[in-house]
Amino acid sequence: MATVISYGAAEVVTGSCHLLELDSGERILIDCGMFQGREERRNYGAFGFDAESVDYLLVTHAHLDHVGRIPKLVKEGFKGTVAMTDATRDLATVIMLDSAKIMKEDYLTRYKKEQRRGREKEVPQPLYEEKDVMAVLDLPHIVPEYDTPFELCEGVTVTYRNAGHILGSAFIEIRYKEGNEERKIVFSGDIGNDNDMVLPDLTPCKSADYLYVESTYGDRNHQKALQSIEELKTVINDTLKNWGNILIPSFAIERTQEILCILKEMHDKDELPQCQIYLDSPMATKATAIYKKYAEELLSDECQAIKKRDGTVFDFDGLNYTLTVDESKAINDVDHRAIIIAGSGMCSGGRILHHLKNRLWNRKNAVIFVGYQARGTLGRHIVDGAKWAKIYHEDIRVQASIHTINGFSAHADQSGILDWVKGIDGLQKICLIHGEEDKQEVLRDVMGERLHEKAHIVEPEEVIYLS
Repeated sequence: MATVISYGAAEVVTGSCHLLELDSGERILIDCGMFQGREERRNYGAFGFDAESVDYLLVTHAHLDHVGRIPKLVKEGFKGTVAMTDATRDLATVIMLDSAKIMKEDYLTRYKKEQRRGREKEVPQPLYEEKDVMAVLDLPHIVPEYDTPFELCEGVTVTYRNAGHILGSAFIEIRYKEGNEERKIVFSGDIGNDNDMVLPDLTPCKSADYLYVESTYGDRNHQKALQSIEELKTVINDTLKNWGNILIPSFAIERTQEILCILKEMHDKDELPQCQIYLDSPMATKATAIYKKYAEELLSDECQAIKKRDGTVFDFDGLNYTLTVDESKAINDVDHRAIIIAGSGMCSGGRILHHLKNRLWNRKNAVIFVGYQARGTLGRHIVDGAKWAKIYHEDIRVQASIHTINGFSAHADQSGILDWVKGIDGLQKICLIHGEEDKQEVLRDVMGERLHEKAHIVEPEEVIYLS
């Protein structure tokens, strides 16, 4: 009997890692992501399974919490075949290399600090290095095309379908034999919000016996896209007219590109007051270049029309890409009317911390959160109404206006999840993953009431029998 064990993203949002073991003996891992926020310490623990025994790794998309531990997996013995779309491979390479760089820098900083106390041996080594990322890229690869089934191994067929979440993202359908019967299990990865202006909508899933579905926003609905855009425009215009600055902590992939599209539209329609816009994130700049690469193949019809009209999807006068540290520091000299888009999206590191330190205390400024803030992150701390924020060991007064606009989420909300699941025929078991437990309880109850489907909240390392 086939089984699934979730070694991550069970009763938490991050750390995606699900091991499917088939009756025929194949061991298939779906994603191998980094834990974030309060769960971060778990990255240094054991996987809970033998990495060398895994035959295949299927990757849904390139976010850090879905790919961030793949180099560790390889470092610990995985030598199997990796399947991911071309765009996911490009983005995952950027994400994993950046992760290795950050971990090395953090290690050296902590090592020097503890060395003065004679405790340098207590500092944990980085999970992996750049060479381990390159080892991932050297493994045998399958490059799926959307909606085109491929044989993973004898008796096992896999189909990637567009999840509408980020560039190259997919939900994965796996067909396999259980005795004389064919079974189908679907792993949603993260499914998209149909309000996204950069990507096409989430593809329907027509049938499945077993479904592992994300539940990040299972307890709520996002506000409508147009309402979110108008709210963003209002905050931007009010702040700039008051000679303030705007900070947007943004995830490098998808959210940044969506914000750039909105700002470009405002610029083209003369709705944007005179200002300078800084994309102060080397990783976001690299990700944007990858989005440009796939513009005609994978982006929305709206984006393709913009490219046909302007020759570019994202660029416009006043937009500055700041790649070097010196260019980033120079933004500090801009006194007013700057829009600064910087990572990380949860304010857990990156250049946004410098800008928060320099501008969070100023009442004229605004901070706009446009993405999910995990428990235990600085972003969540600020969003929850903190009066002070500790940044680089210094207490900074939170006096800038704080705005949370959730309509830009790349995740489906409660209604989106329900609508998608409602269209799936033949369901025998629904397993909720990728969500905080209280959010999952709400979604489970709503599924029972509205869909008459009994959903199960997956516990960490719980063995689910696909019977």
